[in-house]
Amino acid sequence: MLDLTYETPKPKVIAGAKHDWELVIGMEVHAQVSSNAKLFSGASTKFGAEPNSNVAFVDAAMPGMLPVINEYCVEQAVRTGLGLNAEINLFSAFDRKNYFYPDLPQGYQISQLYHPIVGEGEILVDMGPGVARLVRVERIHLEQDAGKSIHDMDPNMSFVDLNRTGVALMEIVSRPDIRGPEEAAAYVTKLRQILRYLGTCDGNMQNGNLRADVNVSICRAGQYEKYMETQDFSYLGTRCEIKNMNSMRFIQMAIEVEARRQIAIVEAGGEVVQETRLYDPDKNETRSMRSKEEAHDYRYFPDPDLLPLEIEQDWIDGIKATLPELPDVKKARFVGDFGLSEYDASVLTADAENAQFFEAAAQGRDGKLAANWIINELFGRLKKEDHDIAQSPVSPAQIGQIVDLIKSDAISGKIAKDVFEICYTTGRDPSEIVETEGMKQVTDTGAIESAVDEIIAANPAQVEKAKANPKLAGWFVGQVMKATGGKANPKAVNELVAAKLGL
Repeated sequence: MLDLTYETPKPKVIAGAKHDWELVIGMEVHAQVSSNAKLFSGASTKFGAEPNSNVAFVDAAMPGMLPVINEYCVEQAVRTGLGLNAEINLFSAFDRKNYFYPDLPQGYQISQLYHPIVGEGEILVDMGPGVARLVRVERIHLEQDAGKSIHDMDPNMSFVDLNRTGVALMEIVSRPDIRGPEEAAAYVTKLRQILRYLGTCDGNMQNGNLRADVNVSICRAGQYEKYMETQDFSYLGTRCEIKNMNSMRFIQMAIEVEARRQIAIVEAGGEVVQETRLYDPDKNETRSMRSKEEAHDYRYFPDPDLLPLEIEQDWIDGIKATLPELPDVKKARFVGDFGLSEYDASVLTADAENAQFFEAAAQGRDGKLAANWIINELFGRLKKEDHDIAQSPVSPAQIGQIVDLIKSDAISGKIAKDVFEICYTTGRDPSEIVETEGMKQVTDTGAIESAVDEIIAANPAQVEKAKANPKLAGWFVGQVMKATGGKANPKAVNELVAAKLGL
């Protein structure tokens, strides 16, 4: 693994009317566990099913129904903890969190307050080449999701869909280590990337499979350092929680507008009230949802229907042995093994599928050249058509063929673009395209020299201009390339033109 040196970014400072203020942000990310069945029942978790079709008796809170823990969901939580370098607790327990929602049939949520399954961990959040923030993870606990209330199907009635009820969630709670809107979005992006690599959450924010609650507060310069020394949260100011954010852009916008709201209150002599708020993207404002509840408001108590979870270290070690190569390690390896820039390595490792595609294409070849073709040509074309790498009509082997053809001087970079286009639209192999379409580069110096001589002889005035200004020699190179249908080796053309003109 390559040893990369990072510098810590400076905290975001927002200017108020009287003072400059720093932001302090903590996040609670709810990640739906990738599993076929729910946390305490065998009901399906498939998205998009008919309303109330994925509901077992225990999900609907029918009398006498008892929850049974899904071992695979526990395994996925442990896998996530290991991927975040977190402590795995051999003893954990479930609690009842009591509150009323129309889409929560039990009248309580089964969660973990006192004994979560995963303890403290950390995430290295990339903020750009050589710049990163280490964000501490306080805990990860397992809990069941609520259902969904639907208010726009009838003017007089609301409907309830219980398909999500009981779906397993991992609540990943960070310390208040995030210092700006961009860092908050980068944190969620990095966490989503790790979860997808691990296969523990698909990270689909549009489907609600990854949602973030954002805690925002403001403080004066120097207060955060005092908090770090004392762990006294009073130095950080009163926080407000913005619920259910499922867009990186909206997360940033909500933090910015909420911070400015708090600054205006404090500088006017008021006090920020701790509460839960919602972000309205149409009005670009946050509005009060309810006062912020504390743990005692939910009347937590151990769930009497579920025994504590006691797991063995051998089981944890077995899960650890199956972990994939994670993004930071893979990125460092791509930099070291293939000579990529940190930026290119970051782009290629953003998704595990992209990294796998690149590695297959670059194996045994010029890694930098393969990366350039994948990032600039392939990714650019896929993005234009709103496709991902799984929908690519060009295979890793075909990208590899293009690289090989360029490196062997069989084709030039310009011809390669034409070959790529034909390959992309027809699926034909690049080597076959070059052969059958007569696109092989002319490397015969005799043939190229003949073309150079003809162009020079036909343009004596341009020759004199080029001798007076060597930069104009490029005109001859262009004419030769045109005369040879773009097939002449550009390097050979440049060398011969310079020699013939005496430059």
